[in-house]
Amino acid sequence: MTELDSNNALAVALFSQILTADQLVRNRLGKVLPKGMEISHFSVLNHLARAGGERRPAQLAKTFHVTRGAMTNTLGKLEVSGYIHIRPDWDDARRKMVAISPAGRLARDTALQAINPMVTDLVGGIGADKLRAVLPILRELRLRLDEG
Repeated sequence: MTELDSNNALAVALFSQILTADQLVRNRLGKVLPKGMEISHFSVLNHLARAGGERRPAQLAKTFHVTRGAMTNTLGKLEVSGYIHIRPDWDDARRKMVAISPAGRLARDTALQAINPMVTDLVGGIGADKLRAVLPILRELRLRLDEG
């Protein structure tokens, strides 16, 4: 086996594990999130809660690597649920600004409580030290993929 073949096999094994883990996490999250909350909803609420302040829909789309249309759809559902407020940008009326509402913070906190047992079980089973060791590698992989 050549070095190129070995690297290709390594890449296939790595991405296979990442994609399978992603699918399994999404399935588990989908089962424990509060009724009616989708992973995309939780992700946006969690981001807004952690980031503080307002964001433009285009910024959120870029952050989550989705189209503006997909983000508009998610934001529309969150707004109808009362989880976010969308207002015009006072500096540029063509733009909008998005902020999490008190109901959105409560929904996000409720979702975190629902997720916590699953996370605790996973961390306990794998070990916090192993997870801390792999995080820098996953972060570097994400950053390199983001460049391309």
